[in-house]
Amino acid sequence: MKELSSRRFLLGRLHSLAGIVPLGLFLLEHLYSNAIAMLGKAEYDRHVGALLGIPFLPVIEVLFIAMPLLYHAGYGIYIGMMAKNNPYRYSYSQNWMFFAQRVSGLITLVFVLYHLWVFRLSSLIFASPVNYDAVQAHLQHPLIFLFYVLGVSSTTFHFSNGLWTGLITWGITSGGAAQRLSSALRLVLFVVLTGVGIGTLFAFI
Repeated sequence: MKELSSRRFLLGRLHSLAGIVPLGLFLLEHLYSNAIAMLGKAEYDRHVGALLGIPFLPVIEVLFIAMPLLYHAGYGIYIGMMAKNNPYRYSYSQNWMFFAQRVSGLITLVFVLYHLWVFRLSSLIFASPVNYDAVQAHLQHPLIFLFYVLGVSSTTFHFSNGLWTGLITWGITSGGAAQRLSSALRLVLFVVLTGVGIGTLFAFI
């Protein structure tokens, strides 16, 4: 029993770490890179070209994005299935946030896999272009645009709320006052990141 508990503790810490460090940093970088579209087509295409020209990029993507994503998503689904959460019976705020974290995680996973296929995997397999015009053409369909709005909002919420939980998990905000402060910062981070993400989508319209 003690060995099982220790294993779950380690797996939980790795799950938190994967979501905050490689995936969280990639999310921030990705939001920044896409936000360059607000500066115009030429700047966006120049920046994307520079990113695609990074040496050993596929290896970096597999090691620092794909593998952490697979672990974080897989263990996250396991946690969601094992957790006893009932927001209808226990309607306090953190129970709802726990429930929302699981739902947003599933939405984010579907969105990220779709986004990776459209703008990364299909580019590698079929040599399709990844530039301003390609993104603009893809977002012209209203349903796809709305799906991206939902996906961006879900991803930024999942990261912001996960960061709040991670600070507790790692013992950084162990007291009530620290958690209330980090909760306010969680809301600010979510609003800022969501604003940047959705603003970027409109830059392609």
